[in-house]
Amino acid sequence: MILTYKQKEEHLHSFSVISEKKVVQTCFVLLFIVISLFVTMTVAKAEGEPDVHTIYHIYVGDKLIGTVQDAEPVLTYIEETLNEYEDKYPNLSLQIDEKIRIIPEFVFIEEKEDEDIVTALEDELIVQAEAIALVIDDKPAVYLPTNEETERALEKLITQYVDEEVYEQFQSEIDEEHTLKVGEKKITNLSLTEEVIEEESLVLPEEVVSAEEAVEKLNKGVLEEQPYIVQEGDVLISIASDYDLSTSELLELNKDLQEDSVIRIGQEIQVTVYEPLVKVLATHVKKVEEEIPFQTEIKEDDSMWKGDQKVTQEGQTGKQVLEYEITERNGNVIKREVLSEEVTKEPVKKLIVKGTKVMPSRGSGSLGWPAVGGYISSQQGNRWGRFHRGIDIARPSNYNILAADNGTVSFAGSQGGYGNLVRINHNNGMETLYAHLDSIDVKVGQTVAKGQKIGIMGQTGNSTGIHLHFEVYENGQLKNPMDYLN
Repeated sequence: MILTYKQKEEHLHSFSVISEKKVVQTCFVLLFIVISLFVTMTVAKAEGEPDVHTIYHIYVGDKLIGTVQDAEPVLTYIEETLNEYEDKYPNLSLQIDEKIRIIPEFVFIEEKEDEDIVTALEDELIVQAEAIALVIDDKPAVYLPTNEETERALEKLITQYVDEEVYEQFQSEIDEEHTLKVGEKKITNLSLTEEVIEEESLVLPEEVVSAEEAVEKLNKGVLEEQPYIVQEGDVLISIASDYDLSTSELLELNKDLQEDSVIRIGQEIQVTVYEPLVKVLATHVKKVEEEIPFQTEIKEDDSMWKGDQKVTQEGQTGKQVLEYEITERNGNVIKREVLSEEVTKEPVKKLIVKGTKVMPSRGSGSLGWPAVGGYISSQQGNRWGRFHRGIDIARPSNYNILAADNGTVSFAGSQGGYGNLVRINHNNGMETLYAHLDSIDVKVGQTVAKGQKIGIMGQTGNSTGIHLHFEVYENGQLKNPMDYLN
């Protein structure tokens, strides 16, 4: 007669230790055995045979652990061990890993039993839990307690990167056609980058994790140790950049460091990142309205000075409705494709006219009249006991003062008795001077063209009335303006 601890019967009398019900069954079997033995020994005594003793050989698998005269302590230890694990892991289905056999033997000579057999069992008994393994690349990645918890883990893995409401909609509308409206999006495909197989397994109870812990393990993946040795001149941001890490990722790998930590030459810093065991691929279609930027068209006009421009038509953005198909891996876009586009409002071009007329800085040598009409109220020469260095022009049609020739403004400001004064270097050896201006319209360094307005006639400085004082120089020598004016 053989007693076994195993879920499947392999001998005439066998029982399991998976649950309390099984333990009760075990007690009934033992009771039957005890009664049978008592009857056998009673009959033997009645017939005058020598005393018969019963001993029990305890096996774990094929290994003999020891022999006892009373199997009850062994059964009690097994039951207590299971109860202890059930208290610690109440949500797991537990069982003894190895088959335990209790084999009775009738002997006429009482044998000495093995001591500390329960202690020996402590080293041999392994309690395992029924679990579902998620297998990736032929390797178990995580163990979960039930099929329901496994499904919950996979769902949580996906909904990290896909809105839960959108995910549920995808689950319910896989085979339904749905016309998108502007602002809506619809998931068309969800998958994992690796094949994940669910397998029933027996593992140590501490290896079984919750759905949340399983997702964390799958996300974290495996980290290969590749420490970096700090060199002279290194800082955290440069090390992170060299290994294509952000500073936050580098700090995540090195819990003892902070953003303002001082690193030392020779210090080891972990520079690798955790690579997820599996990633989520999500493809969705979305419809959006986008602006169409307007184009700018520039037309040239040779009647306008170069550098001048004017807007003849303001631009207006258009509108279009686009339908995109976007594929993301763990929430990062890896592909974007336009499926359709519809222009709902055409953009309007912005039109700009730019001048191309060149304003030369070198004069022609032929001076133009520097005012709009008017007459010479005072010639060059002696006047009131002093020499009058130029000519005065008064009573013009308007008070605009014009550049006598092309050139570059060499002075524009106030100067003593001249009042507000403009000097123009014609870059051909000639220079002209315009004095007593009420206001100045040019600045030093500016290129002006012949006939261009440079200011307004006035009576600043030593002046007896509104007029323009005009002087001409050639190679630094004062000349009579009347010899050059056309």
